[in-house]
Amino acid sequence: MVFGFLKKRRREEIRAQPFPPEWLAIIERNVPMYARLSEADRDELRRRVLVFINEKNFEGAGGLEMTDEVRVTIAAQACILLLRLDDDDYYPALKSIIVYPSAYTVPRQERTGEVVRADDAVHLGESWGHGAVVLSWNSARRGAADPRDGKNVILHEFAHQLDQEDGAADGTPELDRLAFYAPWARVLSEHYLALRTAARTGRKTLLDKYGATNEAEFFAVASECFFERPVQLRTRHPELYDELARYYGQDPAEGMRPA
Repeated sequence: MVFGFLKKRRREEIRAQPFPPEWLAIIERNVPMYARLSEADRDELRRRVLVFINEKNFEGAGGLEMTDEVRVTIAAQACILLLRLDDDDYYPALKSIIVYPSAYTVPRQERTGEVVRADDAVHLGESWGHGAVVLSWNSARRGAADPRDGKNVILHEFAHQLDQEDGAADGTPELDRLAFYAPWARVLSEHYLALRTAARTGRKTLLDKYGATNEAEFFAVASECFFERPVQLRTRHPELYDELARYYGQDPAEGMRPA
């Protein structure tokens, strides 16, 4: 209890600090989505960025030099997901953000019967349940630059972090009320299965077909689309849009004002 009180007070002190003007310039330059927020949400985002950067460890990998531009660009987008979530939610399990300059490789093994094949898989980002997010800076910057293409590796990987907060990467984050779980399961399951069918038959889709991989990837892909292509998502998949709007507490199709 004492620890929680001290943590809350420390965060209040951090949130009250002036926001560095050079950080604001980075957000305005690199995160076009910021311009779509209401003034109240812009203020809240800046305060959350201050806490996020204070509490999380940023590490450069593969020769990347860590700079404020990298930290602030990533933090601002990660905190867009948190704008209407609980005040204490700053991705509690997350300790480090590891950033490579570009796509990176990860060793992989695949077994077919008795044959094991080893190679390297190319990654743009990963979310680990034990305290880290890994990102490609080129992909992160490119995804942020076009806020309407439906592809944003930062939103994607931090949506995974939200999903993993209850200990399971299953496409269902912690919801506010027990009564919300049944409609969430029905709507997201229906849309996930429809995306799998579309991916198998080659039908064109609004949602990235990578979301057909599993339920966790579906939630992350749907979250990307919710924030980057909200009008199209609301028009073509209104039930899915409504579930995401209720969870995130945001209505980005209406300029991210309260739903």
